[in-house]
Amino acid sequence: MSSPQPPSIEFWFDLSSIYSYLSVMRIEDAALRAGVAVAWRPFMLGPIFDALGWDAPPFVVQKEKGAYVWQDMQRQCRRYGLPWRQPTVFPRRAVLPARIAVLGEGEPWQPAWCREIMRLNYGEDRDVDTPEVATEILDRLGLPARAILDAAVSDENRQRLRAATQTARERGVFGAPTFFVGKDMYWGNDRLDDALEAAASKA
Repeated sequence: MSSPQPPSIEFWFDLSSIYSYLSVMRIEDAALRAGVAVAWRPFMLGPIFDALGWDAPPFVVQKEKGAYVWQDMQRQCRRYGLPWRQPTVFPRRAVLPARIAVLGEGEPWQPAWCREIMRLNYGEDRDVDTPEVATEILDRLGLPARAILDAAVSDENRQRLRAATQTARERGVFGAPTFFVGKDMYWGNDRLDDALEAAASKA
């Protein structure tokens, strides 16, 4: 008889998303404590914002909300013990990192890749959308950088990222991070614990 599968949660995130940073950095430890498996689902928010008629993230358009978000991020990073440096460019392009994240779906290195990208973006205020930075991180993770970069920019993998983004839109995702427990959707870093609790309760 096969052993029962652990409860699971789907984690939809964008590597340019500021609040996704908080969840990317803490979800693995939180899920481990809850006894919940995580399916990492990278996608791109830009096309979804376009479909909704938004030219940019709402807090970029509304300066008062933007000022609040920067203050809030300082508080949240202090709460979780995460490095924080307000980015000089926002939103910062992260297409190549997203393609590599999609390529790594289901691979054991995928979460570590995402954490490194987020740490450089929001902890060190570095440009992350270059082959040089990607190579630096992949080398640090002990991965074959050249092979992964070549596969990441292939037409097949580009289509994989587009398909992931389309799936997110079809499922009603309008922001990041978003979590699914079955068909139930939870939006925002502040709903991560609720989603994990819901997943664990289904075990």
